[in-house]
Amino acid sequence: MQIVWTQEALEKLAEMQEYISKDNLKRAITFTKFLIEQGETLIDHPEMGRVVPEIGNESIRELIVKKYRIIYRLSGKRVEILTVFEVHRLLRFEDIDNL
Repeated sequence: MQIVWTQEALEKLAEMQEYISKDNLKRAITFTKFLIEQGETLIDHPEMGRVVPEIGNESIRELIVKKYRIIYRLSGKRVEILTVFEVHRLLRFEDIDNL
């Protein structure tokens, strides 16, 4: 299994890191690395996340990590991380490319 982080997901991680770094740079870096590590666990367990309720498509799933949703797509032998955002938000189609 291969993990691919989309440009959208990487941009969201960078935005989160920048926001958190205003208060604590070390914590921002540590937390961003933690989210990436959690996403990488999908290599061994790609179906561990639940189906995204807003979509209802078996191939679009999410991993809840602390207060964040890591949205990903199963595509053959690839796991594409589509976006990352806070759990209180609903997924909008404009949040992800090429759904």
